[in-house]
This record gives sequence, structure tokens and C-alpha cells, in this order.
Amino acid sequence: RRRADIASLIGEYVTLKKAGRNYLGLCPFHREKTPSFTVSPDKQMFYCFGCSEGGNVFSFLMKLNHLTFPEAVRHLAKKVGVIIPERPMSREEKERYSLAEQIRRVNELAAGLFMSTLRSPAGEDAREYLRKRGIGESAIETFRLGFSPEGWTHLSEYLDKKGVSPKLAQQAGLLVERTGKSQGYYDRFRGRVMIPIEDVDGRVIAFGGRVMGAGEPKYMNSPESAIYTKGNTLYGLARTREAIREKGFALLVEGYFDLIALWNAGITNVVAMLGTALTRAQVDLIRRYTTRVVAVFDPDEAGKKALARSLELFLAGNVHARAVILPDGQDPDEFVRVNGREKMDEVVAKAWPMADYYIDQILGGRGTLEEDRDKLREAVAFLSRLEDDVGRNLFVKKVAEALVVDEEVLKKEVLRTRSRNPSAVPPDLPRRSTAAEMDPSELSLIRMMLEYPEKSSTVRDSAILADFRTEKLKSLGEELLAMDREGRTMRDASSLVGTLTEGPLRDKLLALLVQESPFSEELIDRLIADTIRKIRQRSNKERGKTLTSRIKEAERAGNWELVDRLTLDKVSLT
Repeated sequence: RRRADIASLIGEYVTLKKAGRNYLGLCPFHREKTPSFTVSPDKQMFYCFGCSEGGNVFSFLMKLNHLTFPEAVRHLAKKVGVIIPERPMSREEKERYSLAEQIRRVNELAAGLFMSTLRSPAGEDAREYLRKRGIGESAIETFRLGFSPEGWTHLSEYLDKKGVSPKLAQQAGLLVERTGKSQGYYDRFRGRVMIPIEDVDGRVIAFGGRVMGAGEPKYMNSPESAIYTKGNTLYGLARTREAIREKGFALLVEGYFDLIALWNAGITNVVAMLGTALTRAQVDLIRRYTTRVVAVFDPDEAGKKALARSLELFLAGNVHARAVILPDGQDPDEFVRVNGREKMDEVVAKAWPMADYYIDQILGGRGTLEEDRDKLREAVAFLSRLEDDVGRNLFVKKVAEALVVDEEVLKKEVLRTRSRNPSAVPPDLPRRSTAAEMDPSELSLIRMMLEYPEKSSTVRDSAILADFRTEKLKSLGEELLAMDREGRTMRDASSLVGTLTEGPLRDKLLALLVQESPFSEELIDRLIADTIRKIRQRSNKERGKTLTSRIKEAERAGNWELVDRLTLDKVSLT
């Protein structure tokens, strides 16, 4: 972890801006309009003031990519070029080894085979197919395109030689189990150009396969697995995210070859939806890198419905979206091959604001009475699903003008629809509980110990931890003293806080530590002494009250020996 700068690593997934000594960005773990996600390079930690997620570089990777701790360690080691010695695993260890890691390994093996097959004599037809589509060697290398030949066992035999069980390959979506009397497994992808689908870190999580002739289905995708959910994935993002940041917006297209053709033409700030309807998770994925999108839609009815659905998601995700409808029903792949990059750039530059396009081109224009009623019903359904109250009211006004209906009538109908359909009203963001009652002086002293571990001896010599009334803070303080006593170094403040169980104490400490320190190095000795004195005064006051109560009880019982002893104890507190 010492090799990994947390701001650089998180910056690969979240667009961060400098704010003093820290960095700010939109939280990747919940939706927000104003950045509250804070990264501290000095303390190698992050914290979101909106949803209370926080921790170090490992906890970030574990939360974002759904990794176990060992997986996060290996993932980070690979990024920073640290070799972790691998020893042979026993059968029991292999069984415990994460299924996700095993599937990733199998996918990488398959991708390697497909790529080498494309370059072999067996891949000649596939290479010719790609040439006809204008896809050059650079694009083939970048997107790791390959070929799976006809036949039932090309991949299965290869994986068997590599020691991969057919059951595991089936779980990866690469093999299919035979049914009926025949037993065994056969290759899922046969006679197809192979397109590896990668996660944001460039690891192969699935495949798409394209037939080269008239076969059906034209496209075949891997089934969902332990590491692949279609609606949570955007094709090409690992290769295009930096261009998206540089350009300031993402061009959103439907399929693999749309993206590859645009990239091949020099338009590299592109992502593709894997041929499915846009999902909320995909919008959240885009928001990590930009809040501006230009989306390409078909001009048919299906395209209009997709635009309306996408608009809802973009509005809910606080993404500024524009729409492009290509002429003559062309897709981006066809358009850019025929017209070239400059023409595509012109079309993108003239993209309509998506909300205006929806209102003017889809809802606008008078028709028959039935057509107008259908548009009104569609508009009410659309407006009722919008999550943002202010945005919804602005839309109501524009839609009322486009449909020539009374604004108040439309507003009432939308509210009525929302009340009948509770699912249209989004639930509040779940937040963890706020910090339980913690003594502020105790919390402050622990923070000083975390930020200045070399001052632990002052706290140890004072024996002040015995006066702590917050048990968890006391335990944390004792652990810090033990680290100092045993000569263990704490590389950064978050390394210890990150080991705490999730809860109010952990959230509070992370929230404090991620902020710039209010403690001056020149005054830290005095601040520690003042805080220790304050805690002791409070503790003595509480003990004094307890002793006074016990003295009165002893007097009532006539136990004068106990009265004398308790009185001496009370005097010693002053």
C-alpha cells in the first residue's frame, strides 16, 4: 500500500478536484449533486460526508469492485507493480479460493486462445471480415479481438490441457453442458468473431460473439456469472475512460462494433451499452468520469422509447444528456465508415438537449384526439417517475406548453399518479446512524494520538485512559499505546481505524481524520496536556459526586470508618 497513492488510484474511478490538501469528487457509492466524497493523500484515506463510506485504499477497492481483502491486495499489487509470491495451493485452498478470481483466470485463458486463433490460418476468414469492416490492427490489439472456429471442442480441449475443470468453464459461461443421453460439455461460442468484455480495470469478465455470415443469433453474449452482470457493465470503458475525462463528455452507443468503429476513426470518448436498454447502474458508472453524455438513438419507435427511458435515468443521476438521431436509420458503425470522423463530429456537436428533444420531437406536434391522449398519458407516466421535485415542475411547465394543456391540471394528474404508484417515489438514501454519545475531549485525544503517534508516551505516562468513559475509544487508545510500546509503526491513521467494525465510532473518526488537521505541530504538546487535564477534571468531578453520595449513605448507616476513608478519597481529587 505504501507504493499506492490513494488519490491517484481513486482518481482512476472517480473524477477528483483539488481542494486544499485534499481532493473532492462525486461519491461512487451513492448519488449526489454536490461533491462530498473526500480523499486525503496525506492520510491515505477517503470518506464520504453524504453516505458515511470511508476507509483506506483496500476498503475502497473492496467496496467498489465487490472484492475480498486478499483479492483487493492482489489487485492493488498488480497495479503498482509489486510481485506477491505465489505458492502452490492445496486442494482445500483451491476450493476456498474465490470463484470470481477463478472465473477471471479462465476468461483470460480463453481470451488468449481466441486472439491467437484469429492470427492463425484458421482465423483467415475472420481477419478478412474485420478488414471489410475497416477494423485495423490497432483496434484488434486494443480491444483484444479474437476468433472461435467452428467445431464443438476447440476451447474445451484447450482449457482441459490448462487444468481448468469443465464445471468452472461452464460457470464462466464458456462451455455448455450437454443434455440427453450424451454427456460432457461443448463450446458456447463457435464460428464467431470474439469480443472480450472487460471491467473498468481491463479484466475480462465475459465475451460477445459475432457471426460473420447470416447465422442467428447475430450476436451472442456470455450469460451472467459471479463477475458479470450485463446491466452493470459498459463495454470499452477501461479503454476510453481517460479520453472521456479529457473531452469532458461520453458518447454513448448501443453495440460493440459501434464503439470499435468510432474508436478506429479517432473518436475515443465512447462507451457502449452491450445492446441492452440503459440501466441506472450504467449511468452511475458513467458519472464516475463525467456528468455530460451524448447518446445515439435509432429514429424508430424502439429508439424513442429508449430515449424516454434513458432521459429518466440521466435526470435521476444528475447527468446532462444530449441526443443524436443519425440520418437514414444508420447506426454509428455504418455512419462513420461512410461519412468519416469529421461528419460524425459535426453531428455530435449539433446534438439536441435530450429533454428538449423528448418534449419537442416526441411529445410535441398536434395529432388526432387519440394520438394527443396517448401522448398525454405517456407524459404523465414519464413525469410521475421523475425523482427530482424541482426538475419535475420545470418539465410539467414545458410539457403542458407542448401538449397545449393546462399546467395545473397536468400537475394534479402527475401527483395523483405518483400517489397511486408508491414505487415512483424513490426511498430516502440509507444512512448509517450518527455517532453515539462520545466525550468530545476523549475523541479529540484519540485523534491527536492517531495524527501524532510519536506523542503516545505522554498519554501513557498520564494513565488518562483509565478515566475514559467511552469504552470503544478507551480500547482504541490502548491499542495505540500497545503499538508504541511494541515498536510497531502505524503507516497512516486509516490503517488502524479501518480495522474497526463499521459503526458510529468508525464513521466519526474517519470523518474527522479525512479533514485537514486543526492541530498545530508547534502546539501539539500543549494541546495534549490541556485535553488530558480536561478529561481528568471531568472524571474527578464525576467521582466526587459518586463519593459524596456514598459518604451520605455511610453516615446514615453509622459506618464512620468508611466515612473517613471516602472523605480522604474525595479530598485527594482536589
